[in-house]
Amino acid sequence: MSEDGARRESSETDDQQLAAVVAKPRSQVAIESLRAEGVYDDTRSITEWTADSVAVPVTAPPQETQFREVVRQVGERRLRTLDDHLRERGWSDEEIAAAPSSWAVLGSVVLVDIGDSPRPAEVGEALLALHGEAETVLARHGISGEHREPSVEVIAGDGDTETVHTEHGTRYAMDLAEVMFSPGNKAERARMGDIVVADERVLDMFAGIGYFTLPMARAGAQVTAVERNPTAFRFLVENVMLNDVDERVHPYRADCRDVVPGFAEDGRADRVVMGYYEASAPRADDSRAPPDASHEYLDSALDALAPGGVLHMHEATPDALVFDRPIERLEAAATEAGRDVEILDTQRVKEYSEGVAHVVVDARVQ
Repeated sequence: MSEDGARRESSETDDQQLAAVVAKPRSQVAIESLRAEGVYDDTRSITEWTADSVAVPVTAPPQETQFREVVRQVGERRLRTLDDHLRERGWSDEEIAAAPSSWAVLGSVVLVDIGDSPRPAEVGEALLALHGEAETVLARHGISGEHREPSVEVIAGDGDTETVHTEHGTRYAMDLAEVMFSPGNKAERARMGDIVVADERVLDMFAGIGYFTLPMARAGAQVTAVERNPTAFRFLVENVMLNDVDERVHPYRADCRDVVPGFAEDGRADRVVMGYYEASAPRADDSRAPPDASHEYLDSALDALAPGGVLHMHEATPDALVFDRPIERLEAAATEAGRDVEILDTQRVKEYSEGVAHVVVDARVQ
């Protein structure tokens, strides 16, 4: 329905080009809602309407999505692909072949692995033309450091790296120049919201900005969310309030190994989520462990988990060792703790890097 109670509609023929005008900050939410209504027209471009609004193309006036007004959008049909936009800019077929093949729109920011593409600034401008709701394009160069901090570069747009991304109804506020967000984990985030039971007790050992915490809490779980990166923790707290789950999320800025003893004394968790890739690495005294390998997290997870509880263990695993290595590590840790493991499911989440997969193992621990 119209935000201001007044809808401006044209009475012209059905071949008119309609657009719903929405505020820029909520454009992604509106697009998701319009898609759900079945009226979003993805054959036309989203265009700026005023300084603080965009015109989102629709096939009919929305009935469920909030908007300011419905207008007749005059303009050319959308150039459907990045290749189209680059070709219009005079790029050769060889240059286009080196252009990025994938990217993600996160709120008002386009996040792209630029690779060896020529003229990154032109790629950025083309992506802004392709995604009218976006205002900044960031080239992603990798993740490093103890706090898993991203290395990014603004290649087009106004340079604002703070945004709010909406995914399956969950809202994530973040600064993509300071905290990581993996678009490839979208299905796994949604799965965690589907898999929990209302009021069950969950420990999210590496909560970040709330990647898994938020969908689980929105589904009714009581989540203890632990994050030691101060910037990520700030966004975690903000996102808890943004999603109205403050009564179901208990955030701690700490090392999860320091939280587990008190948590276990207060009654163990029905479910533990280990979303950090290196959390199952061998102990530091194991010669096979890389110099910076995290250790003892798996032991802490088992200490926190109630008998019959479920553990979700994420790992970056060489393709040749999927799923054998993470299962072997889990079973070895459980045996040492005097516990039995039943593997419930395995998931290949995404490609982590060349020859390495991001996987997750779901296990019941007795």
